[in-house]
Amino acid sequence: MTQAHTAPGQVIFVGAGPGSIDHLTMGACRAITQAEVVIHDRLIGPDILELIPPSATRIAAGKEGFGPSTPQDTINALIVGHAGTGRRVVRLKSGDSGIFGRLDEEIEALDAAGIAWRIVPGLTTAAAAAASIGQGLTKRGRNAALRIVTGHDMAGFAEQDWRGLARPGEVAAIYMGKKSARFIQGRLMMHGAAPDTPVTVVENVSRADERTVAATLATLPDAVAGLAGPAIVLYGLAPRRAAAALPQLKEAHA
Repeated sequence: MTQAHTAPGQVIFVGAGPGSIDHLTMGACRAITQAEVVIHDRLIGPDILELIPPSATRIAAGKEGFGPSTPQDTINALIVGHAGTGRRVVRLKSGDSGIFGRLDEEIEALDAAGIAWRIVPGLTTAAAAAASIGQGLTKRGRNAALRIVTGHDMAGFAEQDWRGLARPGEVAAIYMGKKSARFIQGRLMMHGAAPDTPVTVVENVSRADERTVAATLATLPDAVAGLAGPAIVLYGLAPRRAAAALPQLKEAHA
């Protein structure tokens, strides 16, 4: 939380997970249900949005890669403006707020306005996607590190440590990698990555329309070509199905 503040309001940055309400933490649920203002991203699941109290002000302030987006300065002004009235504001972000969520920019705006804040972390998409395909993000004897990278940043396609990523056994979760798939493929193969390195693309992670596409580095551009929804690229991992499907947990009724 900020060390010093003068404004009466408070902002809680809440990570809502990749979409399913099953991935919402108890802390996130508590913050949402007690909010007086919720400023949310476009990828928040509808079941999660239903938790917002009817009396609360709900504001959609989403961003879409290569599409219509609310400018960051506008989002900052919304957060500061509503918190400055003394109300409890929840800034609801998909996944985890601290992973490619522009968290620092919004915190800096609050610090400049003297408004208190705190962070409720959320389940990031990479963890949910790996669970969906039955894989661990790390494995003894395979990878002792996990890289979380973006395929696209403010300067365009994002450069990474391609030589390091190209080593056998490396695993990376690549966010915002659909548009840059061919660029990523070219950079990795240029630095020695094997064309048959497994790659899995998971679209609409944790939602009812989730789709998994098993591919290799050689076929990555084709694998993402038909995907319309948000997707994550799990480099170095192939899908593994469970040996026996367990029944889904059912909602308990009093």
